[in-house]
Amino acid sequence: MSSDPRPYALLPGAPASPVLLHVPHSSRVVPDTVRDALVLDDAALEEELDHITDAHTAELAALAATARADRPWRFVNQLSRLVVDPERFPDDREEMAAVGMGAVYTHTTHRERLRPPGQDPAPLLDRYFHPYARAMTAAVDARLAATGRAVVIDVHSYPTAALPYELHGDGPRPAVCLGTDRFHTPPWLLARAREAFAGFGDTGLDSPFPGTYVPLRHYGADRRVCALMIEIRRDGYMSEPGGPAGPGLPALASALATLVESATHERDT
Repeated sequence: MSSDPRPYALLPGAPASPVLLHVPHSSRVVPDTVRDALVLDDAALEEELDHITDAHTAELAALAATARADRPWRFVNQLSRLVVDPERFPDDREEMAAVGMGAVYTHTTHRERLRPPGQDPAPLLDRYFHPYARAMTAAVDARLAATGRAVVIDVHSYPTAALPYELHGDGPRPAVCLGTDRFHTPPWLLARAREAFAGFGDTGLDSPFPGTYVPLRHYGADRRVCALMIEIRRDGYMSEPGGPAGPGLPALASALATLVESATHERDT
């Protein structure tokens, strides 16, 4: 655990790059003040972190970024999603709130209590969620100002077997799931992602996890912001549930670097 570290890091890329790799769920860090309010004991918390953390995705993004001369920008969450989940809607639009996993989780991946009933989420939203959202919005605005467009590539992973919290866990679980948005995912970006990850087995669409992340200021309003979520099934690169990375990680990083290259140089005509 930790006292209260910086909640995010913006890692600079090439000035002319429109690409922003977003890594929201890779950290296991829970500040002490947040840990004190969780009802899990230490062993149960570590087990939950094994299940909920997209382990090694920050390393994956770093490897992909450093493989490129025209390096993409990276926005990396430095805190566990058990603190707040920056990719959730903070209001009643969020479907995951139905299982206690909105912007501030009340339940675990196994539908057990994480926080006591009645805890006010507002302090956590004010301390962590809203500053993160403002910083991510500013990062996208900076790419728009510098290049006239922004390409947000969300880097995630997911377990081989469905966990009880999943709302869409009965669908396909391909080696790579591509999460899309009708407004923000152009056909060319989806096609380039399919090409980049074609060597890793089946590539599916919006199952088991649909959608992608776009800051609310731009969501559904600015087509200059393109977005795609990459969900990599964990058996392709690590020991589950929370073990070390395996030999698949560098190959996946190379595929992500290929997608970054395409996103950097191609756009709708």
